Amino acid sequence: MKKVLGIGGSPRKGGNSDILMKRLLKGASNEGIATEEIQLRDYQFQPCIGCERCRKDKRCTGLQDGMQLIYPKIREASGLVLISPIYSYNMTALMKSFIDRLYCFYDFTDDRPGYWSSQLVGHGRKAVIVAVGEQATSEAGGMDLTLETLRRSIEALGHEVIGELPVLGIFNKGKVREYPQILEQAEDLGTRLASLL
Repeated sequence: MKKVLGIGGSPRKGGNSDILMKRLLKGASNEGIATEEIQLRDYQFQPCIGCERCRKDKRCTGLQDGMQLIYPKIREASGLVLISPIYSYNMTALMKSFIDRLYCFYDFTDDRPGYWSSQLVGHGRKAVIVAVGEQATSEAGGMDLTLETLRRSIEALGHEVIGELPVLGIFNKGKVREYPQILEQAEDLGTRLASLL
């Protein structure tokens, strides 16, 4: 069965990123697609330690932590939603650590640097990325960098990014509720994601 997995990178519970996640997943579920939400703050996991064991083992064996619970969910989901607030001009440390830990999904040749490919390529996977920033312009607050980093990371993993939602000029917890057009955009993105799976 097709499924959309939402990955939230905000350390703040109940904030704007969480609200947008719920609307996105609502849009997907309205299309009859199963959804699941993961908030990275609820998992205990370390950043990648660069042990390179996954190059040989084809899975992360260097660290045994909460990521071991997330890996199977990523494999089974045909749709992915990544949401992060902007911290210091880029995604949060939680989201960056999560993305770095996806290194185990890549296959490499023995030469360095050499050819690599993702184990998740070729399965018609789709993704939506969302970033929430306090600044009113994209460049001033790092929205452009955040979206590009999220996009390039998830495309390398094997997902086609079918939509992006930059949310600008919002900081106070829950303030996005005052912008129904943004909430509608989020729900519409979820619907579109589901319809393309």
